[in-house]
Amino acid sequence: MNVSNKIGVLLVNQGTPDSPSVPHVRKYLREFLMDERVIDLPFLKRWPLVNLLIAPFRAPKSAKLYQQVWTNEGSPLKVYGYRSAQLLQDSLGKDYVVKLAMRYQNPSVAQALAELKKAGVTELVIVPLYPQYASATTGSVYQKFMELLQDWPVVPPLRLVPQFWEHPQFVQAFAKIGRKHLQQQNYDHVVFTYHGLPERQLHKDEPFKSCTEANCQHTLHAGNQNCYRAQCYATSRAIALQLGIAEENYTVCFQSRLGKEPWLQPYTEDVVQQLAARGIKNVLAFAPSFVADCLETTIEVGVEYKELFEEHGGEHWQLAESLNDDATWISCLHALVQPHPSTADALKAA
Repeated sequence: MNVSNKIGVLLVNQGTPDSPSVPHVRKYLREFLMDERVIDLPFLKRWPLVNLLIAPFRAPKSAKLYQQVWTNEGSPLKVYGYRSAQLLQDSLGKDYVVKLAMRYQNPSVAQALAELKKAGVTELVIVPLYPQYASATTGSVYQKFMELLQDWPVVPPLRLVPQFWEHPQFVQAFAKIGRKHLQQQNYDHVVFTYHGLPERQLHKDEPFKSCTEANCQHTLHAGNQNCYRAQCYATSRAIALQLGIAEENYTVCFQSRLGKEPWLQPYTEDVVQQLAARGIKNVLAFAPSFVADCLETTIEVGVEYKELFEEHGGEHWQLAESLNDDATWISCLHALVQPHPSTADALKAA
């Protein structure tokens, strides 16, 4: 490599308020939910829904929850993001410049790109930190990045890293965490819970009109390879295979729905109650759509579903922590940024 060349690496996660205060949470919610890929309604319908209904009423409740996860260093999502970026920088070396950005709020994508430009990078690698592809997540990052890049007089060579749920080291990282918990406790059942999406956002540009028609629950193929639900089920199968968990001993479900329209099912809250009703006493829960612990993992999965499970007769609900700054996860990021023949072969075989 020419010593004058530097590759800029941008790690992009969802985002977090600047503080757990109500004004900052409201500001975050407004930016997040006004994204046309998140709430895919026309602007004139989306604006009053977000700014007059959702953000004003949801912000105080969400602020209380953020206060529960906030640390002395700040939001866990951002704290682990900075740690991962620094560890990846150390792993990649001086020919790379690694920056963290949040799709919503700070550090912004615009700010991170400006820092990379100032550092004189000659290439760019964009890594949305979403294991499974969705228009509202990875697609939104791509769109924002392309909008900002239009202002660059010289657009450098770039590479957009797609979904990485199938990467061997991603699967191994979650399996390692799960194996630790399985060695400490006997579990009757395992739950894989993923962030939800409205049903209408799936299969928009694919040959199949529904996940039932595409058989997304059981197989991933050319016709549904970009379907979020299909990728979630495939992620669960891959982790379960590593851990030796039989199909009948785990359930895939979806959390965090908003509004009354149909979202991806089964809903996690329903699954939690059904498992308890079946006499299941001990559950290990994974949240493999998140690479860092945050409100949706620590509070929603780790606390709220635990309380729901116990209310309905369950005895032990354990959240398997996210990847955070795990060494295997950092190795996965390194391989995604700097692919080499063995990694490429592994991806083809996955």
